[in-house]
Amino acid sequence: MTFSVVIPTLNEAESLPATLSAVSRAQARAAAHGHFVDVVVSDGGSTDATCAVACAVDARVLRGAAGRGRQMVGGIHATAGEVIVLVHADTWLPETAFVAMAEALQRPQVMGGGFRKRFRDGPALLRFGAGLRSALFFRVTGRLFGDQAIFARRSALEAAGGMPEWPLMEDFELCRRLRTVGKLTLLRDEVWTSGRRFSEQGTIRMWCRMAGVMWGHARGATPEESLRRYQGR
Repeated sequence: MTFSVVIPTLNEAESLPATLSAVSRAQARAAAHGHFVDVVVSDGGSTDATCAVACAVDARVLRGAAGRGRQMVGGIHATAGEVIVLVHADTWLPETAFVAMAEALQRPQVMGGGFRKRFRDGPALLRFGAGLRSALFFRVTGRLFGDQAIFARRSALEAAGGMPEWPLMEDFELCRRLRTVGKLTLLRDEVWTSGRRFSEQGTIRMWCRMAGVMWGHARGATPEESLRRYQGR
């Protein structure tokens, strides 16, 4: 099976090396099982060393306008893997990632999915029970957050209307679209992501803000309105 990893970036020179190292370890495990993985960093105009970091490990770099959804669309169009894997620049894949995805996709009804997640840093309240929370949230809503390394069959993504070019809530909309053509699954394997925004803003404040964004989205807020609310404007 062939996988294309798309990593959207904007001034992520500090976080990106560890993320790419995690992808590389998973890539090696995948190769041992006969799978091929290519990596594209889709940059939105970084002014730091993000692109140099990516080039140093032979990742392909695309440059374009900022906007996470738009950047991921560009990365998807520049790849050819059977399976698209969307990885945030501060999220670490487990070594078993591609093998686990390949096993899940042996079931023809499964169109894609994501991973349970844990926070490797941030406040204790945030880190406590994170894996269980991510599983419960998926069970209740059928949605995945972008930092859960959402993956999808390319054929399913095309049949569902493609990746939305949204600046925020693109992850929820992607899940909604994919569920129109098949089933999503949550893998038992876990990604490790950063709690830096929760450290900066406060866990309770960020949870309340995210709840407000999700409520607004459910009531028909535009992606731009969701972004303003998420940024506290």
